[in-house]
This record gives sequence, C-alpha cells and structure tokens, in this order.
Amino acid sequence: MTISRHYVLAAGGTGGHLIPAFALGQELLNRGHHVALITDARGAKIPGCPEKMATHILPAGRITKNPLSWLPGIRAIAEGRMMARRFYASFDPTAVVGFGGYAAFPALLGAFAEKIPTIIHEQNAVLGRVNRFTARQVNAIATAYPDVLRLSPRYASKVHLVGNPVREEVLALRDAPYPPLLADGIFRVLVTGGSQGATILSDIVPDGLARLPLNLRSRIQVTQQCRAEDIETVRQAYAAHDIPAELATYLPDLPERLGWAHMVIGRAGASTVAELTCAGRPAILVPLPSATDDHQSYNVKEMVAAGGARAIAQPAFTAVELAKQIEKIALEPGALENAAKAAKSCGRPNAVADLADLVESFGRAPIMHGLKAKPDTSASFGAAPALARKSIS
Repeated sequence: MTISRHYVLAAGGTGGHLIPAFALGQELLNRGHHVALITDARGAKIPGCPEKMATHILPAGRITKNPLSWLPGIRAIAEGRMMARRFYASFDPTAVVGFGGYAAFPALLGAFAEKIPTIIHEQNAVLGRVNRFTARQVNAIATAYPDVLRLSPRYASKVHLVGNPVREEVLALRDAPYPPLLADGIFRVLVTGGSQGATILSDIVPDGLARLPLNLRSRIQVTQQCRAEDIETVRQAYAAHDIPAELATYLPDLPERLGWAHMVIGRAGASTVAELTCAGRPAILVPLPSATDDHQSYNVKEMVAAGGARAIAQPAFTAVELAKQIEKIALEPGALENAAKAAKSCGRPNAVADLADLVESFGRAPIMHGLKAKPDTSASFGAAPALARKSIS
C-alpha cells in the first residue's frame, strides 16, 4: 500500500521562489503525497503551479528600514502565523518546506510553534533574509551552490547540497544534444530578463547585435522577452537593424525556446542559472545590481569559472562590450560547443529528486493513503481569491 504524507511548501511571490517550489510539489505529488502551497497574492498569479497542489494565501508582512513599516509588518506576520497554525491543525503536515520570500516567514513560524519538522531551500548563492532568520530553528537547509554566503558555519551539520529544482520540460533538455551551428547556419539567440523582462536588455541588446560582423549578424535570429512598455521600441530597433526578432512579454514555451537556442543573454537569477546549467547553454549574463546582497553576481560565479558563461556588470553592459563578448564565443571554432559542455558540467539535474528525498527523510508518523479526512480550510484562508483556492484532493 502506498504511504501518503501531507507536505506544505511556502514561498514568496516571485518566480525565483515559486519555480523550485512547483517542481518539488510535482515530484511529491508523483510520489503519492498530498501537497499544499502557501504564498502571497502575487505568488497566486504566477503560472506553473501543479494542478493538484492546493494554493493558499497568507498576508506577507514586510519590515523595511522605514520605521513606519514595522508595526503593520509585525501585525501581518502575526496574523499569517496564526492562519498557518489553523491550517496545519486540519491539514496535519508531515513537514513544512520554506523557499524564502516574505510569505514563507509566517508559515515557518507557525510550523515552529506546532513543532512540525521544517526544511528551507536557498536558491541563491547568498542566504536570503527569511532563510537567515529561520536557519537556526529548521531541521535542514538545502542549498543550490556548494558555497553560500551568509550561511553560518555552525549550521554545517544540517546543510545539504541538492541544487535548484527546474521544470520537467527543462530537465528533459539535458539529454538532448546542443544544436549544431554551421558556418552558414542560423545563429539563434534567446534574450530573457526573468518573468518580467529587463529594460536594460531591451536598451542594449539590439544595438549590440547590430555591431557584430556582417557574416554573423546576417545569420542572427532573436527571440526576446520584453516589458510591455518596451516592446514597440525594441521592435523598431530590430527592424532598423534588419535583424529578425520575435518579441513577447511572456514566453509560455520558454523551455522549448531554450532547447533550440545557441546562446542566451539574460539576468543571473537562480532559476535562470539552474536552467542554463541543466540544459547546457552558453550565456552572457548581466546580474541585477539591485538584487538583495548582490546575490546574482554570486549566482553566476560557478558557471563563469567553468567557462559556461560570461558575466558583464550592468554599468559595463554596453552595446560595444556585448558585441565583443559575443564575437569571442561565437566566432571561435568550437567555442560555443565547449561553453555548452562547461555550462552543463555545473548542472545538478537530480536536484528535485534529491530535495524530495531530503524532505521525505524528516517527519512524524506517515499518514496512510486514503485515511486522512479532507481538511476543512474554510476557516483558515477565507480571504484567498478564487484563482488561488483549489480543493485538496
């Protein structure tokens, strides 16, 4: 008989936190468990949540340097903790897994109060704020990189390197060969700035590609994700340079696009780096300078050291510099293929399975499949919008 347990995943409302949570949720569902997601109102709108993973919204209290945020932030956290405890009383989770972000904080505090085993997963190469606050109390800390800044050595005994879970569609690319680039073949470039695009890429990339030598520029085909307010300007820029480009504010088939790309230009978010290294795609990455603790600059270090990517700091990211870096990797025979292999060498394709194994290793007595009553969540998360409320099957 299948042993089924109940797990709660808690993640803030960004793709960086939620993509690995979605991947773990699907893996746990595939293993026969019941899984619920706690996030905030933003997170409930991000696509990709597994169909059978119920989603619930907590108030995400945020405390900033501004003293005016302290009282409302503390109140929201306290309310979220209370709501989480009520939910746990009915759902009875075996463990709670936090992926960082403000919504994860009250969920973890509620788990501490109920003495439920807890695991946190850090996607970046710098330990995030919520994970720093909770690292002392959790049972295990899963990391995506061998070296994580701001992670105290005193927690070493409970640190587990698993990698950063990626979508199944991206994982499938690992076994596919790097697309050959013939001397007279189309050079396919994918430009993505994360879930919302990036204006700096829209401003620089078209002019950078236009500066390439004619024998390379004439073969370029671009797919670029842009912000809605930038897309027409970018379209005009590519048209002026006579470079074929497909533009969109959202790419639902991003894994497929990644599969045929010869090179990627983008930010250095944790999910982006994980997908590039899993699929094995060369990249030019521009770390987001405003990222907390400059974590994107650290995210890319391993990939750059291996030779799978080139990093350009945003102040140095000009059309001239971009063209120079592309020429170095695209015109040297075998350089793209070697960079693809180097990128793949940094990948951790077993991340989601390893994380699921870690999660399953903690917990109280298992719940037998079919014996757990359907929880009544009506008193727990009554303010959640319709799109974020799914029954727990």
